[in-house]
Amino acid sequence: MEKVYNSKEVEKKWCKYWIENKTFSAKSDENRKPFTMFIPPANITGSLHMGHALNVTLQDIIIRFKKLKGYNTLWVPGTDHGGIATQNVVEKLLKKEGRTKHDLGREKFLEKMQQWKTETGGAILDQLKKLGCGLDWDRLAFTMDESRSKAVKKAFIKLFNKGLIYRGKRLVNWCSRCATALSDIEVEYEDEKSNLWYVKYPLRDCGECIIIATTRPETMLGDTAVAVNPDDNRYAKLIGKTIKLPLVDREIKIISDYAIDKSFGTGAVKVTPAHDAIDNEIGKRNNLETIEVIDTGGRMINVQSKYLCLSVEEARKKIVKDLEASGFLIKTEDYAHSVGKCYRCSTKVESLMSEQWFLNVKEMSEKAVESINDGRMSFYPQSWKKPYVLWLENLRDWCLSRQIWWGHKIPVYYCVDEKGKKTNCKPIASFDRPEVCSYCKGRNFIQDEDVLDTWFSSALWPMSIFDWGEDENNEDLRYFYPASVLATGHEIIYLWVARMVQFGLEFMKDVPYSDVFIHGIVRDKNGKKMSKSLGNVVNPGDVMDKYGTDALRFALAQVAAPGRDMQISEESFLTARNFANKIWNASRFIIINSQDIDEFDKNIQTFELADEWIIAEFAATASKVKADYESYNIDSAAREIYDFFWTKYCDWYIELSKIRIMSADLNVKKRVLSILVYLLKSTLQLISPVMPFIAEEIWQILNKGEKYAGIISESSLAEVKDGNSGSIEKMKVLQDIIVKIRILRSEMNISPVIRIEALFNVLDERKEEVAKENEIYIKQLARISSIRFGKNIARPKNSALVITGGFEIFLLLGGLIDIEKEKARLAKEIALAKQEVGRTTLKLQNEGFMKRAAESEIEEIKLRLNEANVKIEKINESLKFWE
Repeated sequence: MEKVYNSKEVEKKWCKYWIENKTFSAKSDENRKPFTMFIPPANITGSLHMGHALNVTLQDIIIRFKKLKGYNTLWVPGTDHGGIATQNVVEKLLKKEGRTKHDLGREKFLEKMQQWKTETGGAILDQLKKLGCGLDWDRLAFTMDESRSKAVKKAFIKLFNKGLIYRGKRLVNWCSRCATALSDIEVEYEDEKSNLWYVKYPLRDCGECIIIATTRPETMLGDTAVAVNPDDNRYAKLIGKTIKLPLVDREIKIISDYAIDKSFGTGAVKVTPAHDAIDNEIGKRNNLETIEVIDTGGRMINVQSKYLCLSVEEARKKIVKDLEASGFLIKTEDYAHSVGKCYRCSTKVESLMSEQWFLNVKEMSEKAVESINDGRMSFYPQSWKKPYVLWLENLRDWCLSRQIWWGHKIPVYYCVDEKGKKTNCKPIASFDRPEVCSYCKGRNFIQDEDVLDTWFSSALWPMSIFDWGEDENNEDLRYFYPASVLATGHEIIYLWVARMVQFGLEFMKDVPYSDVFIHGIVRDKNGKKMSKSLGNVVNPGDVMDKYGTDALRFALAQVAAPGRDMQISEESFLTARNFANKIWNASRFIIINSQDIDEFDKNIQTFELADEWIIAEFAATASKVKADYESYNIDSAAREIYDFFWTKYCDWYIELSKIRIMSADLNVKKRVLSILVYLLKSTLQLISPVMPFIAEEIWQILNKGEKYAGIISESSLAEVKDGNSGSIEKMKVLQDIIVKIRILRSEMNISPVIRIEALFNVLDERKEEVAKENEIYIKQLARISSIRFGKNIARPKNSALVITGGFEIFLLLGGLIDIEKEKARLAKEIALAKQEVGRTTLKLQNEGFMKRAAESEIEEIKLRLNEANVKIEKINESLKFWE
């Protein structure tokens, strides 16, 4: 076994082996229980970022743990075409060349997109392999490959023929930069400092006016009413009156509607149905005219020539200036409000009237809510259930069409005449171009130019990966659908998670997964979101190269609390790498010292307290870790393993075992090494989901070098031996003694080479028995030359005092002692003891705690209080000793 762990070589070897030997490939097997997961397909917009690394690491941990438990596990890989996001990236590259997509034309541009997909998609898959992801690479899918494309067409046609997909002119979210409509969940909102303008609208014929407040004076040119709340007595007499729209001189009415917030501004607002979602609903209820004044390029239309073709920002400035000059502007206030922006390019989104394809999701949303309320689907953490349900209950119809070129072209065909003009025949949804129009018998057709929202194909992912588009009832679908769990970030719960549930229930009559494990996003060490502009982006590839893949995985795992954002730093990766080195070095120590052992004892027997203690500690750790893995508390599992292996196994048990390891009696040596190897193997199994490379390498070495003798993920979880819980309490006695003596030695700078005599003044006879039985370990680990036990021992001269729960320990230091330093140390000890008295007293005085706490917990606190008081008393006596 190499002296130093070479992560690069080990990772390269096992990545190659797992893939070539199809370790994680799966086929349906009715004799085994399936456990299915699918990767949230990464957009082909470049390389994987830290969020991707977190997501796939957590999934890999889950799949590897389930494989260890004997499930027929399947984790399906894939990538997403990314729609707007990917097209934006390629358009930016063209811009650097001084070209646009229109210079290439649609066909050539799509060839360019395919080229990009080949280059970046391959890089992403290579990164997933480097991360050690246990994916079934034979099932690799892409949202625009042939099978997935068939699924998209099939789903669209089914929904179209059912009457759920329709085309209509409605208010949509529009990105002028991407030149496309966006669904509600593709709009991200940011707080922005702006102004609130107060404008007077004069009433016709009477010389009075009504004052409105608005954040968007440029849209007033499209106003078709002013609205007030019907319960607002200030305006009761004005409802129904006619006013003149400033700058336009068009007459509009004052109407009443309960959507109006009486506390906003003056309580009177302008209504522009063509450019605001709430105004649009008000317009429908009150039969208002819809006047469009902003076009898809974000410029003014249908307005006076002085405003025509101005950008929204230019028009705003000019209109405010004109309102002020005309005496209509009453005042301007600073105002912060939420502004919608494109989720891909951050351009401000406009609300525009547009002809688009929509999906009626009302019934699907109701079924989705029902599926979570009846327990078919669960969220981890549960706190995400409420916002998810609330969102579904208030969901508007889904705007499906996008005015871009990269994506699934909408499978709708229009009948056209000889001149290419659309006829009045109904459009036809079809897999291929129809041969004849069923309405007019015409044979000329054109396909709709728009593409589908990228989330449409993503919503079909849980079933399209099993070729649902080709066969709705194939063997894989019957066996592997629904998936067992979806692991994803909270930022796409609405964009993706909910859509998959809607489509799963619609097409498969079942939810696509039973559990939804939500993780947070990765932030820097200061809690800031990683971004290129802040310069705080950490590239997972760089981390893997510098610290090793296992270090990256462990660092992410130990901070991945369900549902909460997490902070990561260079120190996190360094700590994780140190842990990998600790595992390697401890394993190497055991393996080197086992070379003369032909076969380890399979029937583990404990002969000493240390053996019983470590078995009990491992039993508790294994139980907790398994429960954590099952409930997706990956962070807790990682920390439990770290604490057990580093502190209990290495720092304590290996050190306590060294006397027996060095024993000339081969049977004594064999017994303790059998325990060490059993625990090492068992711990490697538990850590292998998180750190698969180092676990696999050591696992193979422990199997006596037999060439790849059973992959660790295919081994059965070792049977956990029953632990003697009483041994844990006994061991605490030893640890308390050893740790406190070590602390004193450190504070007094006593070299480990120097062994010291110790007198144990016994305060607790039960603890005396434990200490006596394990005296050899106290001597070894605390560097004590001899121990004498007794009662009522007077403190010797030139001795230092250590107080534990059961002893006053006098360390005979002779000329080694510094009296002033010893007094300072004791003063610090007494301060800590007083803090403990304060804490425990407060708890015992807390009525709420005393009512709900278990009797054993109360007794433990009383014991701690008593020990702290005894300690204070003994230290005070000791301080008098130095006076």
